Amino acid sequence: MNGDETGARGFPAFAARRGSRARGQSWWGRAWADALEDTSLDEEALKRGRAFARTGRLGPITVGPGRISTAGHEGDTPFTTVLTLEELGADAWEALWEKAAERPDAAGELLAGELPPDLLEAAEDARVRLLPGYGDLEADCDCDAFEHPCEHAAALCYQVSWLLDEDAMLLLLLRGCGAQEAREELRTALLMQAIGGLDGPGGLGDGDAEGTEEAQEEEQPGAARLPDGTPAEEVFGREPAALPELPPLPGPPVRQDASSVGAGADPLEQLVTDAAARARELLAYTHGFTAEPPAPLDLWRDCVRIAATRPGARVLARVREACGSPERLDRAAEAWRLGGSAGLDVLEEAWTPPRQDTARASTALTAGWERSELPEPEVRENRWTLAGRGLQLRYGRDGRWYPYRQEDGRWWPAAAPHHDPAEALAELLDG
Repeated sequence: MNGDETGARGFPAFAARRGSRARGQSWWGRAWADALEDTSLDEEALKRGRAFARTGRLGPITVGPGRISTAGHEGDTPFTTVLTLEELGADAWEALWEKAAERPDAAGELLAGELPPDLLEAAEDARVRLLPGYGDLEADCDCDAFEHPCEHAAALCYQVSWLLDEDAMLLLLLRGCGAQEAREELRTALLMQAIGGLDGPGGLGDGDAEGTEEAQEEEQPGAARLPDGTPAEEVFGREPAALPELPPLPGPPVRQDASSVGAGADPLEQLVTDAAARARELLAYTHGFTAEPPAPLDLWRDCVRIAATRPGARVLARVREACGSPERLDRAAEAWRLGGSAGLDVLEEAWTPPRQDTARASTALTAGWERSELPEPEVRENRWTLAGRGLQLRYGRDGRWYPYRQEDGRWWPAAAPHHDPAEALAELLDG
């Protein structure tokens, strides 16, 4: 096999298969053969095609978006056979991935590189045809036989079912979508589903919820009871037991290094990390480690949080439209990527730190650098700027120092924060 997953792929010729079945044996191989036989008007040509597929007289097969081709020979006469199948449009693929995202088992298998049979149901729900229907599969063979398809084209169709036995994802390629592209589009659909607050797979919509409540009322007339039959009133009337002591505060979740967050990164993993960081902030407030609860995520901060995961182009465009300040979004997303919610606060808020914090920072910088090595920093509120160098340190309310660099007259977050201002400055200078 050669080629790449978004373009044409080549497969070696099949050897003769005397006495073996001509139809594929996997679920998708059989489904492809069934679709071929259900839409063909010439059973005799199919019978000859099954026989010819087993002779080993078809050459290497090329599969690409919308096209399958091979060359072969019958006696001393060579021929070339081409099958064409219409590629699906962008709207059809989007509808298919949205329906697939509603099926957790199917989505999991697709992300793992498998093509689950449930995808056919998702395609039907999306009114998208993956397998060929009547008139979808066009055959062109220079043998000039009267039948349609001719025995050579039918043989090629049966050999495609053998290819699907080995790699069912070829069906998506034939419809115009490579395996990697399919996984990325499905991840985007899952993320869009989470952003839109849709019901999770297997969950109940409003109508189902109302119906369930009515059913419960019918099944449990009179006093409410627990599943074991105990009256709810008896349970709720009991004296509550003492709560266990709170566990110690866990360490902060490990964030992905900014240099490793790229186009290939999984945005869902980054969203999970952000959720864990926010859960820790809430727990810290509950334990009394912080005086104030974390600020709620308004529309702007939530848009920044999502953009910081570097999602696909469609999600990013939706976020830019929703946030109301697309010109601010790139810088804000970089601040969040490097420092989380606190990093965004440092970007957007100036404040005056306590004098003792300022004195400790001056001592640390003096100990780490000779006065002749660096110009005297200009200190204004929580921002320490090296005049003429385009470098700046910002002190956050969380006690960390955030490196910044000036680009085109604007200050951009440059690196992850440090507790030691001398280390933060050293990283800026090295960069």
